[in-house]
Amino acid sequence: MGLSSVSGASSIVQPGVCTSTTRPASPYHGQAIFETDTNTLKVWLGTVWSTGMVHSATFSVDYLVVAGGGGGGNNGGGGGAGGYRSSIQGEFSGGGSAAESNYTAAVSSAYTITIGGGGASDTNGTNSVFSDFTSSGGGRGGNKPGYGTGQTSGSNGGSGGGGGRDSGGAAGGTGTLNQGFAGGAGAAGGSYADGGGGGGAGAVGAVGTAGYSSGSGGNGGIGVSSAITGSSIARAGGGGGGAYSNKGQGQSGGGNGAQENNGSGPGSGTSNTGGGGGGGTQISGNTVGGAGGSGVVILRYPSAHTITIGAGLTGTTATVGDNKVTTFTAGSGNVSWS
Repeated sequence: MGLSSVSGASSIVQPGVCTSTTRPASPYHGQAIFETDTNTLKVWLGTVWSTGMVHSATFSVDYLVVAGGGGGGNNGGGGGAGGYRSSIQGEFSGGGSAAESNYTAAVSSAYTITIGGGGASDTNGTNSVFSDFTSSGGGRGGNKPGYGTGQTSGSNGGSGGGGGRDSGGAAGGTGTLNQGFAGGAGAAGGSYADGGGGGGAGAVGAVGTAGYSSGSGGNGGIGVSSAITGSSIARAGGGGGGAYSNKGQGQSGGGNGAQENNGSGPGSGTSNTGGGGGGGTQISGNTVGGAGGSGVVILRYPSAHTITIGAGLTGTTATVGDNKVTTFTAGSGNVSWS
């Protein structure tokens, strides 16, 4: 027997249709409402409305997708940052572009996520993916002639790698449109000519300069900051170029370049920032560059929904204001929401 058939049922259950701004002014304990603007069923608990249950097949998801950074060059330039794509309004995506549109997800549907790895020395980073959105791995730094793969120019990528040392001004690699910037060229000349900085999501890498004591490795390009997790964090900076006397500085998770005259090795990109690795130089026969930092995928969605993280992915969820934020730091797999 349905409630509509029970005597007095109308005084027991009085569902109301309203919006989140036109709820009943004097609700009774247990009163149910349905908000048409949020598609949420809520109940008055005596002092507050319940969090409620969303009755909608679709909802909006904001995303930040950062690929793995490129490795620093062998006796060479800094690695480029991993590609940076963001839908957070009021912030930027990579390459100086405005934020992208948010994504409409459906309840119970599966979505692929992949966290890109940072590249080893002389190797590009790998792509990060959320559903239809792919950020490209950062470009590797260029090499000094005769070292590593022998490719003196920086590689193209999400952000481009810096040009190699002593390579006659080898070019930096190009960045991917709306994801990152180009790497800086290596210094002109064939002796004490330092490596270019890797490109970042927020700016180009600096050009290396030449000189026994005055030359410098190019600084990496800066990254882009996002407060999607509740705190502003800069990610996807380029690695610094390798140098004889003055190493290039990594930015926003990028590693510093190596410095030959004091024996300091290259820095690696910081994990889960997509920073590029620092360029290498000649230190006790060890010329390899630093590894790029791994990428990250961060999703923000209404707190009424619950995410299921599939096997193969590492992720954590926190509540930030009215939303949940899930950060994925490693692996590949599927997610879904209820």
